[in-house]
Amino acid sequence: MPRFISAKPDSRLIPLPWETPLAEWPVDLLVALPRGLSRHVVRFIKVGDSVYAAKEVISHLAEHEYRLLHDLMRLGTPSVEPVGIITERGSVGGIPLDPVLITRHLQFSLPYRSLFSPGVRQETVSRLLDAMVVLIARLHLIGFKWGDVSLSNILFRRDADTFAAYLVDAETGELHTHLSDGQRAEDLDIARTNLYGDFLDLKTGGLLQEDLDPMQLVETIRTRYDELWHELTGVEEFSGDELGRIENRVRRLNALGFDVAELDIQTDADKETIRIQPMVVDAGHHSRRLMRLTGLDTEENQARRILNDLDTYRWRTGQSHVDEAVVAHDWLTNVFEPVMEAVPQELRAKREPAQIFHEVLDYRWYQAQRECREVPIIEAAHGYVHDVLAALPDEEMNPELLVPVVENRRLVNPYDPSMGYVEEGEEPPHDPWEDGVEEAPAAPAVLDMSTLLKAKK
Repeated sequence: MPRFISAKPDSRLIPLPWETPLAEWPVDLLVALPRGLSRHVVRFIKVGDSVYAAKEVISHLAEHEYRLLHDLMRLGTPSVEPVGIITERGSVGGIPLDPVLITRHLQFSLPYRSLFSPGVRQETVSRLLDAMVVLIARLHLIGFKWGDVSLSNILFRRDADTFAAYLVDAETGELHTHLSDGQRAEDLDIARTNLYGDFLDLKTGGLLQEDLDPMQLVETIRTRYDELWHELTGVEEFSGDELGRIENRVRRLNALGFDVAELDIQTDADKETIRIQPMVVDAGHHSRRLMRLTGLDTEENQARRILNDLDTYRWRTGQSHVDEAVVAHDWLTNVFEPVMEAVPQELRAKREPAQIFHEVLDYRWYQAQRECREVPIIEAAHGYVHDVLAALPDEEMNPELLVPVVENRRLVNPYDPSMGYVEEGEEPPHDPWEDGVEEAPAAPAVLDMSTLLKAKK
């Protein structure tokens, strides 16, 4: 009998055919979702309204990764949620089978091959690189040495005009109290090698623009990481008459989305030179403030944009003297919720609510510029739904929109199942580097709202 280890057990998983290798599971239990590349057998399992990712992996790695993912969640690090491990598996014939690690599918997340395509803009690639850099820096701040940084081990979620990156695979990770410079350098060297290979694969497959050089991309990642790490942890010295620089350092870190819980401030004997260094830095400055004020759980840059709109609303309604929490409730009732109500139920799987609100604000700005007038937010919401949202691909795991796995059928694009299956007599798009792989990818038709807006002009 299989053994189940879980902190949040889902009893519906118990009757599943764990005595069968994942590669041979009946298709009626599986769903097709955008996926990345993996050296392990990975399947998406639908149980009721829930979808889980199941990965077959050897015993000590399964247990190690399960524990690490729990630690990362406890520390508030962007990563997939561990659900459990199924161990002591054996086939009907008595052949031992590897354990299965179960994680919850991350809503609205996309693997990198869903985002990179021949039509992807350079600025979009730049935002993806920035998301990776922030994730790596956040992991290093808490003492986590990844050991296998690669595009395949990251999921991306939209975060206003940027992306947020989430760790997917932690089997090679190590959690320490503190990382030395040597440990960080080793992690970055591994990242450089793996990411260079990832970008070369994309280039060979025609999924990366010709003017984007893989080597330049990986060097950009290292440069941006060094800049961010210096800002987060670097020592700054200045004269005693420049005390304002202490507050400026904190403000810069807040602008980057980090809170400073502790500063190490030292002065020399004559008090002429001051030396400061952030000691405890925690990501999520804006998202925590928004959660406290409104209860909305968002990514960091979504929170930043929403807070800006909240501040504008406070000024426009003449409530500058009113307590911020009271104004936030007023804004939630009269602005955010009416915008969400303007989105038809059948279109809500295309973007998460905070992202929809951000894109409505963008749409209103474009419309105001075109028509040289102040545009009411609800009018902009209806225009956005009609002109933009209806044409976007679905990104949420919506049980009603899941594509079932069909036996002996090939997806047009395994990284975008919404494109459906290859019809009889047709051939899927060919990616030369994937010779021998079951399915080949194709470029998604629409990447973001700005592309659609330009097409409308």
